[in-house]
Amino acid sequence: MRLGTRGSALALAQARMVADALGGAELVEITTSGDRGGGSDKARWVDAIEAALARGEVDLAVHSAKDVPGELADGMALAAALPREDARDALVGADSLQALPRGARVGTASLRRRAQLLAVREDLEVVELRGNVDTRLRKLAEGQVDALVLAAAGLHRLGREEAIGAYLDPTLFVPAPGQGVLAVEGPSVPEAIVDPAADAALAAERHVVAAIGATCHTPVGIHHDGTTLRAFVGRPDGSAWVRDEISVPTHPTDAAALLVERLEAVGAMELIA
Repeated sequence: MRLGTRGSALALAQARMVADALGGAELVEITTSGDRGGGSDKARWVDAIEAALARGEVDLAVHSAKDVPGELADGMALAAALPREDARDALVGADSLQALPRGARVGTASLRRRAQLLAVREDLEVVELRGNVDTRLRKLAEGQVDALVLAAAGLHRLGREEAIGAYLDPTLFVPAPGQGVLAVEGPSVPEAIVDPAADAALAAERHVVAAIGATCHTPVGIHHDGTTLRAFVGRPDGSAWVRDEISVPTHPTDAAALLVERLEAVGAMELIA
């Protein structure tokens, strides 16, 4: 079995987890356009891997689910592998947002995180900061920013939990769709590695994203924690936003459809437009 993956430390750590679950597999490192600095949407992180799948050079691809665009390549399926990691955002460099001084520089490359930070503290200076986890931590150590917001899942999988100063409240900082989920893509995904709870949550989150027409340029958080489905839709400057949540007594995709109706009723589509 050949698993296609990006070559970053985090991507390789995640791919090894899937390989272990499969009882062994060869990791094939693939450079995407995102790794080369090209493109401006989610597809840049998966384009070359999907092309390798289509050519039969790899059997499956391993992605961070939050990086997978809403539309898959023809003939491909997507499933959540293994139990979901902590989906929360983590603050690095401070013990809390409240502890940061007025005007503090907080680094992130995410429009969602920018909008949520400014919705809570409009005085912060949110700085666009790109690169892998180690690169961002180095930039923090160099003083380029006062704090970072990163996915807790990535820090956990890299064994960098000691860097976390605080976990951000997911009711305010609603995680990105798929955050903390390992997604496996291919013509078919072995059932043995699929986690039913993570897979159902991922399907619900991606359903909401597709239904409201969100893209990687939309500050949107959608998260299903097993009992509640939450949503955040806002403007990048934090000046206007909508949050909503509903309990999930039935199948998650049924709850997702209801959440979409509620978001439409309170003007989320206007914010996206």
